[in-house]
Amino acid sequence: MGADLVQEILRLKKEKNAVILAHYYQPGIIQELADYVGDSYYLSEVARDCKEETIMFCGVRFMAESAKILSPHKTVLMPCASAGCSMADMASGKALLELKEKYPGAYVVCYINSTANVKAHCDLAVTSSSALKILKNIPNKQIMFLPDRNLGEYISEFFPEKEFILWDGFCRCHNKVSREDILKEKEKHKDAKVLVHPECTKEIRDIADYVGSTSGIIDYATKDEGNEFIIATEEGILHELKKKNPNKGFFIPGDKICCQDMKKTTLENLYDALLNGKNEMILDENIRKKALRSLENMHLLASASAKNN
Repeated sequence: MGADLVQEILRLKKEKNAVILAHYYQPGIIQELADYVGDSYYLSEVARDCKEETIMFCGVRFMAESAKILSPHKTVLMPCASAGCSMADMASGKALLELKEKYPGAYVVCYINSTANVKAHCDLAVTSSSALKILKNIPNKQIMFLPDRNLGEYISEFFPEKEFILWDGFCRCHNKVSREDILKEKEKHKDAKVLVHPECTKEIRDIADYVGSTSGIIDYATKDEGNEFIIATEEGILHELKKKNPNKGFFIPGDKICCQDMKKTTLENLYDALLNGKNEMILDENIRKKALRSLENMHLLASASAKNN
């Protein structure tokens, strides 16, 4: 049944001139089916530049929103309408406006893991892979960062000359990783290097051999001469890590680090959404236009930074 469904999805994709995008945290079978697999920054570029008329975004809501913001004339679909992000929901446009009134001179930066409503009131959006190289070119001394406090704290460590006003949001998966979990895994794999996502708490980042985005973690593990790695991020990343490094060992600390919303995508609901045009991303045009600025600034500043390097 699974193989037949995959063939039907591929047939429908061609028939409807669609492209399938999948984040590294998606189930392995979905990653294998996708045309493009990557982190949030890479997928936002693909969504902006792809030629297909329909984008099937296998991820969570804010990702599909970003695709629609960047490509308003394309049809953007999601396999599961209820796949959200609890961290993104920890910030609202209304609450952000109230905070901006208290800090009128602050340059407002949002993590791409934010709703369209929040992006509409921000100067800039960043991803965990692009934040440091972009923010080094921002002259403002006062930075408001939301919604992830852990990522904000991590970024602020590189810019001691700036004042950071941090929102009190967090990723439930990354925030629950404990130092004890890491050390227990380290006892079992003494030579393993610890690779950590910056959404983890400071006590976890402080014992890491490397801190970086999903794409950064994959790149580090692939290039490093080591054979064992403790991976402190969502377990979906293991699919790409093992695919690229079949002879290396990868271990998730603790019970597991699993985003239930990322795992809501199935072959069945992907097929249904593609066949029937279900779960289309619709945004208020006024909100979309305002939110576009933050994403355009992200791509512009990231490109400028890459050229300077």
